[in-house]
Amino acid sequence: MTSLPFDAPPPPGRRPARRIVTVTELTNRIRVLLESTHGQVWVEGEIANCRLWKTGHLYFTLRDENAQLRAVMFRSAARYLRFAPEDGLRVVARGRVTVYEPKGEYQIVCEHLQPQGRGALQLAFDQLKRRLDTEGLFAPDRKRPLPVLPRQIGIVTSSDGAAVRDILQVLGRRHRTAHVVLCPVRVQGEGAADEIARGVRRLARQDGVDVIIVGRGGGSLEDLWAFNEEPVARAIAAAPVPVISAVGHEIDVTISDMVADVRAATPSAAAEIVVAGRGELIARIDRLAARLRTALQDAAGRRRARLLDLVRRPGLTGWPARLAMRGRHVAGLTHAIARLARAGLGTRERRLRGAQLRLEACEPGRRLEAARTRLVAAGGRLDTALVRRRERAQGRLTELSGRLDALSPLGVLGRGYAICWQGDRRAIVRDAATVSVGDDLVIGLDRGRLGCIVTGKDEPHE
Repeated sequence: MTSLPFDAPPPPGRRPARRIVTVTELTNRIRVLLESTHGQVWVEGEIANCRLWKTGHLYFTLRDENAQLRAVMFRSAARYLRFAPEDGLRVVARGRVTVYEPKGEYQIVCEHLQPQGRGALQLAFDQLKRRLDTEGLFAPDRKRPLPVLPRQIGIVTSSDGAAVRDILQVLGRRHRTAHVVLCPVRVQGEGAADEIARGVRRLARQDGVDVIIVGRGGGSLEDLWAFNEEPVARAIAAAPVPVISAVGHEIDVTISDMVADVRAATPSAAAEIVVAGRGELIARIDRLAARLRTALQDAAGRRRARLLDLVRRPGLTGWPARLAMRGRHVAGLTHAIARLARAGLGTRERRLRGAQLRLEACEPGRRLEAARTRLVAAGGRLDTALVRRRERAQGRLTELSGRLDALSPLGVLGRGYAICWQGDRRAIVRDAATVSVGDDLVIGLDRGRLGCIVTGKDEPHE
């Protein structure tokens, strides 16, 4: 009987006992065996099925002509990659072989990844350059000209580097009146790219900044890498003012050089470029001033010669006296014209004032105000008449009410008199002859009524 590779060999002469393991135990043994026998390995292959999950983990497959191997690179290691892994890229991966127990698949957990044949930084540079070029950030038509006389010059660089000293030295020599706004940032190392991008955006929002210089001194590709990061390129492209990129030496070319409006070979060259317009403008002003002086001198000389030639002619003898007489005549005419003009202007002013008064009298607003005044006065008179009319009516009503009360039967009843009705209250009894003994009568008083029976009567004597 063939023994399993994980089982100890049976003792001679004894039949081995059957040992059953679970899938989890078997997979765990395989994982332990792989991790203990292989450890760290370097694997070369082509990337396929590359996927970057939202968690930051990178999943892909390494393959060659005859086999393939699943690979994973966790976020803690993937964030240090300088390039973007993509399908079809041949790489060399360093990691440890293990087993993914939930699926029973063996895989390599990558801790380092580098392109085959070229460095990771160069590959990342080429990838970002290709993507930004496709978006048009390197297009010449989006490059903006530099201002001729910048009032404020923004500088994004290290405060203790040689670049800022070179820039300030050149500006102090060529443009002493320039106002410099320095935004100190780190220019290399982890997080330097984010600081440079924030510095560009901060100076772009600064009032009065006309141009921005972004740069640093020379160094290796790793030292200059912060200027090859995408955040720096995006910040330079989005700046509302022109940007000069001055990174490294003349042989160093970065992504920021390609995106910027102007590339300077060195920081000193950037300072010379930004104030070059001032020197050219001063030289042009000097040349124009010299040409203007020469032209004025020539014109004055020609006029002087012409005047001397005219003075020597016989027909112009005594022209100063004649000119003075014409001057006095012109002065008299000028005075007369001024007097007539003032008189005519006064007449027209009076006419204009009369027209304004007539226009104001016919103005709808004034007429409306007068009508409103008359309406208010009429309303007051109407209110007064209504009050008087109401008072007279109230007095008349009071008088008639008194007279009515004096004539009212109810008033007579109030003085102790009574009204005698027949029993059915159809007629008033005025004569004793109209009733008989035993008839029912109703006596109306001021307050209430009485029912009565006739027990006797006295008829009047004739």
